[in-house]
Amino acid sequence: MLPNKQDHSTVNIRAAHVRRLEFHGSRTAAPSRRTLAEVLLSLPLRLQTSLEIDRILGFFLEEAQHLLPLSGLTYHHSETDFHLQLGQPVESNDVSYSLFHQGESIGELSLLSNEAIPEWALDQAEQLISCTLFPLRNALLYRRAIQASLKDPLTGAGNRIALEQGLVRETELSRRHDQSLSVVMLDMDHFKALNDTYGHQAGDAALKAVALLLKEQLRNVDMVFRFGGEEFVLVLSNTGAEAALVVAERIRAAVQTLCLLVGEKQVRLSASLGCATFMPTESHEQLLRRADVALYQAKRDGRNLTRIASA
Repeated sequence: MLPNKQDHSTVNIRAAHVRRLEFHGSRTAAPSRRTLAEVLLSLPLRLQTSLEIDRILGFFLEEAQHLLPLSGLTYHHSETDFHLQLGQPVESNDVSYSLFHQGESIGELSLLSNEAIPEWALDQAEQLISCTLFPLRNALLYRRAIQASLKDPLTGAGNRIALEQGLVRETELSRRHDQSLSVVMLDMDHFKALNDTYGHQAGDAALKAVALLLKEQLRNVDMVFRFGGEEFVLVLSNTGAEAALVVAERIRAAVQTLCLLVGEKQVRLSASLGCATFMPTESHEQLLRRADVALYQAKRDGRNLTRIASA
């Protein structure tokens, strides 16, 4: 359904800043020219065909380039951790907008150009942005739903579906680019005894504390997943066997320093870990299985230990 005039009247677009810099490049090659009225007819129709943020903004850029000398755009939405750049970055002119729909912030958009954009063109740009806000807001709702479906509700770590998707992607990238990839599987020690002695609320608090510790200990490019029960899986991008062992040992030591307060009693935690480094001839399931075998070796050897998988 096309946004109507009432939808537009509830939208608040605020120009955050307009920066004019010295022109350093050639003029943007203009596509076939169309009128504003023609673009305002075609753009909403294209926007209805997708719930993907990158496609929606791609449609916007393609249509806007019929009217404006744009070389690209950037967009980010911090709440859903979405960042996008389309076209080539230029050291010239950019016009930035804080986008709102019915009082809700829906991100920051910057239009990039190799030349100064006149005021009349900015007016046209803002009309096109107005058409984009309602579809963009729906795409953000869709992205939030997808993100929620891939998260463990207790700890906020990725769930098993997210692990499957992430591990398939990372092993393919590792194989294609000949980059190291390691997996660490972590199991909290004596977790059943913790639940039986202090109750499931204490167990939940311990899981949350460990999940937070894992996120703090890892890089932004690494991923944390709850594998089930008291087990977590860490996917370490561009990390070989020696580095993975260092990471695992650092995490094991950090878990050992955690102190869970249950009533007036302090409960110490510990974890066992197994490391495996990806071999190009194996599947992602085999990689995970080797990490699991190493983990159970750590359990058999006395717990609160890290073990490395054999090839």
